[in-house]
Amino acid sequence: MLKWVCDSSLDHKGRVPLRSSTGTWKAHSSSLFSERLSYFAIATNLITYLTEVMHEDLTTAAKNVNRWAGVTTIMPLLGGFLADAYAGRFLMILLSSSIYLMGLGILTMSQFIPSWKPCGVARCVHPRRVHELIFFIGIYLISLGTGGHKPSLESFGADQFDDDNLEERKGKMSFFNWWNAALCCGLVLGVTVVAYVQDNFNWGFANLILTVTMIISIIIFILGKQFYRYHVPQGSPLTPILQVLVAAMMKRKLMHPSNPYLLYEVPNTNRRLLCHTNKLRFLDKACIIEDNEMSEGKKPLGMHSTICDFLRQTKQHDEPDDGRITGNERGIPILHRVGIGMIISILGMVIAAVVEKQRLVVAGREKGDKARFLSMSVFWLAPQYLILGIGDGFTLVGLQEYFYDQVPDSMRSIGIALYLSVIGVGSFLSSFLISAVDHVTGKMGASWFGKDLNSSRLDKFYWLLAAINALNFGVYIMLAKRYSYKNLQRNVVNL
Repeated sequence: MLKWVCDSSLDHKGRVPLRSSTGTWKAHSSSLFSERLSYFAIATNLITYLTEVMHEDLTTAAKNVNRWAGVTTIMPLLGGFLADAYAGRFLMILLSSSIYLMGLGILTMSQFIPSWKPCGVARCVHPRRVHELIFFIGIYLISLGTGGHKPSLESFGADQFDDDNLEERKGKMSFFNWWNAALCCGLVLGVTVVAYVQDNFNWGFANLILTVTMIISIIIFILGKQFYRYHVPQGSPLTPILQVLVAAMMKRKLMHPSNPYLLYEVPNTNRRLLCHTNKLRFLDKACIIEDNEMSEGKKPLGMHSTICDFLRQTKQHDEPDDGRITGNERGIPILHRVGIGMIISILGMVIAAVVEKQRLVVAGREKGDKARFLSMSVFWLAPQYLILGIGDGFTLVGLQEYFYDQVPDSMRSIGIALYLSVIGVGSFLSSFLISAVDHVTGKMGASWFGKDLNSSRLDKFYWLLAAINALNFGVYIMLAKRYSYKNLQRNVVNL
C-alpha cells in the first residue's frame, strides 16, 4: 500500500495526505444523521403547527408546506454548485451548518422569548405577526442550510476514500449503504421521539433538542479537521462546458481527424481525465488543432504518454478492471441495482393494490358493524412496506452512487444535488398526479380519493402507479442499454 494519497487531495495543511492518518471511516464518524433528524422532525409536524398553533386553514397550510418542501429540494443545486466551484466542500459544510443552526436557533427562541411567542396566552386564535415572520425566517434558513449541507457532506464523506486504492475503494462501495442507514436512523428518531415531544410536551423543548444536536454535530465535525482529505475547488464547472460548446460551434466546418490522438488534450495535470469516447463526436471538433494553434504550442494527445487503465490499483496491474467499468467489483453494477429497485417497487405497488382491495371488501362486509376498527389486521400492510423498503435500498443507494461516481470529479457535489433534486421533482409530480387523477375520476362519476379511506379507491390508484412505474422501467431499460460507464485516464505524463 502506498504511503501517500495521490488523488489530488490535500490534508488540512495543504500537503499530500498521509494514507494512514487521513480519510476513510476515521474521518467520517460524526454528523451522519443530525441534519435528517432536524429536517424530518420539522417536516413531520409542520402542517400540524401551521394549523393548530398558527391557525392557518388546511389549504393555506398545505401550500406553505409544499412551498417550503419545494425550496428545500431546489436549494441543493445552488449549494452543490458553490461547493464545487468556489467554496470547497468542507467550507460549504461549515457555512451551511451555521445557517441551519441559525434557523433552528430562531425557531427555538420563538417559543421562549415572550415577544416572539405566538401569543401571550396558552391558546390563541390569532398568532402575532412577529411570530409568523420569525417562524418563516427560521424554516427557510433551514432550507438554505440544507441546500449546502446535504450535497456537500455526502460528497465530502465519499471523498475520504481513494479510488486508486483497493481497500479504500471497497470502503467507498459500502459508504453509501451506511450513509443511508444513518439517515434512516435520523429519520426514525425525528418522526418518533422528537415528534412525540412536540405533540405531548412543548414545541420549544423539541426545537431545543434539535438545536443542541446540531451544535454537537458541528463541534465534532470541526474537531475532525486534521483527519480529512480536501479537494481544492476548480472554479465553475459550467465554464469549460460552455467553452467546448462555443469551440465546437466555431469549428463545425472542420473535418474530424482520422486518429483521435490528433485531438488536443490537456497535458501535465494531476486531475483524473475522462478518456476519449465515440459518443457525442460533434463535440470532438472543439479539440481539433488548427495550424495557428499548433504554432501557439498546443500539442495533440498523441505527443503525450497516457496510461488509461480503468483505474486499476496502483501497486498491482494484473487486477480485474474497476467495478465502474465492468460492475464485477461491486457485485451488482450501479444501473442494474437501480433497475432491480424499480422492479421491486412495481411489485410493491401490485401488492399494495391487492391488499387495499381486500381491505375494501372487509370494510364493505363490516359496514354495519359499530366497531371502531376492522377485523383485518394492520400487519397486512407489512409486506408492501417491506418490499418498498427493499426497493428503495437498491434504487436510492444506486442513484446516490451513480450521481457521485459518474459525474466529473469537479462536479461531485452538484451530482449529489441532482440526485436530491430528482427526488424533489418526483414529489412534485406525485402531487400533480394525485390532483389530475382526482379531477379526471371526479368527472367520470366518483373520485378515487373520497372523504375517507372506505369511500376511496386507492387500489385502482396503486394499479395506476404500478403501470406508470412499469412504463418508466421500460424507458429506463432502453436508456441504460445505451449508457457507457465513465472511463478515466490515470495520469498524463509529458514526454
